[in-house]
Amino acid sequence: MRVGLITGEYPPMQGGIGAYTRILAHSVAALGHEVHVLSRVGSTEDEPAIHLDPLIGTWDVRSLGAIRAWARGVDVVNLQYQTAAFDMSPIVHFLPDVIGRTPVVTTFHDLRFPYLFPKAGRLRDWIVAHLAKSSNGVIATNHEDALKIGHLPCTALIPIGSNILKPLADDFDAVEWRRQAGAGDGDFLLAYFGLINRSKGLEPLLKCVAKLRAEHVPARLIMIGNAGSSDPTNVAYMEEIDGLIERLELAPYIHRLGYIEDDTVIGAYLTAADAVVLPFADGASYRRGSLMAAIRYGCPTVTTIPRVHIPTFQNQDNLLLVTPDDPHALTHALHRLYESPQLRVRLKQGAAALALDFGWSEIARDTVEFYERVIKG
Repeated sequence: MRVGLITGEYPPMQGGIGAYTRILAHSVAALGHEVHVLSRVGSTEDEPAIHLDPLIGTWDVRSLGAIRAWARGVDVVNLQYQTAAFDMSPIVHFLPDVIGRTPVVTTFHDLRFPYLFPKAGRLRDWIVAHLAKSSNGVIATNHEDALKIGHLPCTALIPIGSNILKPLADDFDAVEWRRQAGAGDGDFLLAYFGLINRSKGLEPLLKCVAKLRAEHVPARLIMIGNAGSSDPTNVAYMEEIDGLIERLELAPYIHRLGYIEDDTVIGAYLTAADAVVLPFADGASYRRGSLMAAIRYGCPTVTTIPRVHIPTFQNQDNLLLVTPDDPHALTHALHRLYESPQLRVRLKQGAAALALDFGWSEIARDTVEFYERVIKG
């Protein structure tokens, strides 16, 4: 099968959608399929089995002809939908109409509405619904979006996997990585990983670290990630975070690493920490690649209660769940982890077992089976 993937970002651009698409492309190619990727100018790919076409300068009406012509060379098009990755452009919502005869599967990484113009109101609802209805098949990556698209005739829930894949080095030494983060033997080392934006709960986390230190818990924090390439509002938000760190006088206790390309380094820091803390403002979800990375490395992880029921997320078994945007609840949970090595061990074991649900080989097989279903249907 000739599989075509359209993505608004692709490495070396920094962003979860680009990383996801690249791993999916490699995983589908490993199953024996011919994979083509259409993305923007500046994208690169070293794997000869992946046919990358970095043709798009700007996602606007001028790109539609190139997209239509490219789609004629594949058997199915899989649009990786996230509005920020496409510069919040409305044209992406009409790609199934533009592409025409080639079946289009849209993978919804989130259902954020695009910016159209001030007071667009219900038009933004309509334009996203139009994309879903005009697609031949729709994939949701998380339970929240699956509930919203479940009325459509051809849908599937297929989770994302971790974008961070490399195993730890054979000579991995947690003590040495903790030392590099400024942590000694008695310190309670926490790790945050992901893009810096308002949905990630960084403000409650920083307030929590300050509270822990005021209560004589020797907390330290590793921060891995930056504002990314897709959303310009993240840059302004990162400046707010810088100001909050200064006001809370936390700079001596935070090891900031920014964006890291080396999976081994990310995995080492996450594993060396006593806990990974991901207090998402909108709750834990399958769509969070940073959470998938913490699970993949079997890390004791504190995150927030999902908005919808997710059967695989078990509080105090494989995750420690707290109320979103609640520094007090987060502080209490981290106090528990600090005082209970047994709880940390239980969460670590539970996360390692949960990681089996998010393997990329299984994700690729499920995705290809859905492509075949759409083509036959």
